[in-house]
Amino acid sequence: MNADLRQRIAEMIERATGGQVTAPAALAPAASLSALGLDSLSHLRLIDAIEGEYGIETELSPDGRRLDTVDAIATHLAELGATASR
Repeated sequence: MNADLRQRIAEMIERATGGQVTAPAALAPAASLSALGLDSLSHLRLIDAIEGEYGIETELSPDGRRLDTVDAIATHLAELGATASR
């Protein structure tokens, strides 16, 4: 798992939630983002941030599975070709 990509996603989560979900909390192993407070509006903000930063179209519920951890999101984005530096 790319630690830099995980860190960048956690920072985007913190920004998307207006600081309600902090990057350290999001990076905790198996931390559920919805349990931490990622609501539907923050979810949309996160998608916008990801798409803007990496130039890829994505959703955080591909194929009916909800990506609710930083690791799951990082794995999904890596599969789409994202790296920490784009």
